[in-house]
Amino acid sequence: MDREKCTRYADELQRFVMDHTGDVLKQPRSFIRYPFIDPGSVYDGNVWDWDTYWSVYGFLNLADRYEDGETKARLIEHAKGNIHNFMDHQLEDGYIPMMIEVADWPEPYLNMKHKEGVLMNMHKPFLCSQIVLISDYINDYAWCEKYFDNLEKYFECYDRNYYFEHCGLYVWCDDIMIGMDNDPATFGRPKFSTANIYLNSFMCVELEAMEKICSVFGKEERAKHYREKREKLVAAIQKECWDPRDRFFYSADIDVKTRKFDWFHEGLGVFWNSLPIKVRVWSGFIPMYAKIATEEQAAEMVKHIFDEATFNSDYGLTTLAKDEKMFDLSVTNNPSNWLGPIWLIANYVVFRGLMNYGYRKEAELMYERTVNLLGTDLEKTGSLHEYYDPFTGEPIMNGGFINWNILALNMRDELDGKAPMAQWKGIRE
Repeated sequence: MDREKCTRYADELQRFVMDHTGDVLKQPRSFIRYPFIDPGSVYDGNVWDWDTYWSVYGFLNLADRYEDGETKARLIEHAKGNIHNFMDHQLEDGYIPMMIEVADWPEPYLNMKHKEGVLMNMHKPFLCSQIVLISDYINDYAWCEKYFDNLEKYFECYDRNYYFEHCGLYVWCDDIMIGMDNDPATFGRPKFSTANIYLNSFMCVELEAMEKICSVFGKEERAKHYREKREKLVAAIQKECWDPRDRFFYSADIDVKTRKFDWFHEGLGVFWNSLPIKVRVWSGFIPMYAKIATEEQAAEMVKHIFDEATFNSDYGLTTLAKDEKMFDLSVTNNPSNWLGPIWLIANYVVFRGLMNYGYRKEAELMYERTVNLLGTDLEKTGSLHEYYDPFTGEPIMNGGFINWNILALNMRDELDGKAPMAQWKGIRE
């Protein structure tokens, strides 16, 4: 793709996003008591966990470019509102729902089920990350200090319900609302069986964010606690999820234990903590984003990213390796399909991982492919979509989706020398 066209598409994308910012800045409704940001398209009116994080990640990168003084202030207000809304619905045991919907019942559905004793997944590990993202941007943490004890409870809830000591990894309760709805490493599998590489890699980032929050508030012992938790988790990921033969990070099946049915099992036992779930999913690259891969591992992962037989696409990265038997671009009644289509969040996370390990040339290629995809969509349809065909670049579903599509502009700015929005300054940078 020539540089002139790339620049033109990026400029058009920026204009489109800035012109439609107001479409996703929503006012309180139902039991959502604070302003918030939604992804756009069919997701109107609900507050989502990781979606709000990436929206804020993209919008704050653009905030200083709005000509009016109002939009930047609104973006900050709504970004804070995301956090206020989730904290508003935290339960006594620390549980926070993954989404807050607009409805007629008295409180979020997930909270009602939790109170009934039905354990489901909780807010994905993007809460502290979003707090740090906002606070670093405005250079002020005072607004969130009142939530410190709530954040401690949030991690306690994770550790009590979703952490398995024998393998040192966090585990999805089930496949409901995991972000990648039909990720074959988790989808359809037994409850509490999958230590997903997605969950554990982003949890490393979340623990780092909490370490930063503790340090800001002068709680150095608690900062040390979360730093050590992160280090322990990184070691577990390296032990249980890295496959030295395939040179890839896999999710792990932790539902392995000795089951004695009869005398034939006497003297036999399971002496390993997990089994690799050998499905090559884009989430295997998140350790590069989280900076928990070694330099040697990153070099091997780059080969996978640009392998024509697996993940490589002219439009970025397929979300499932093309040679996996589950690879499927079709749409069902749940339109969220991660079995191969191009999702811009995957493109950005991989881009950021490439930049983290010094693969600038490869990162530039990922950016060019991404901005070409979105620029072409704008030219043809006048809109952006949730995900795309990796062979043709044609949109598959959900026109009007904004959210992490904005991150193409983060790519451009980072290549131009701007620091990534999430650096957790003062910790490891």
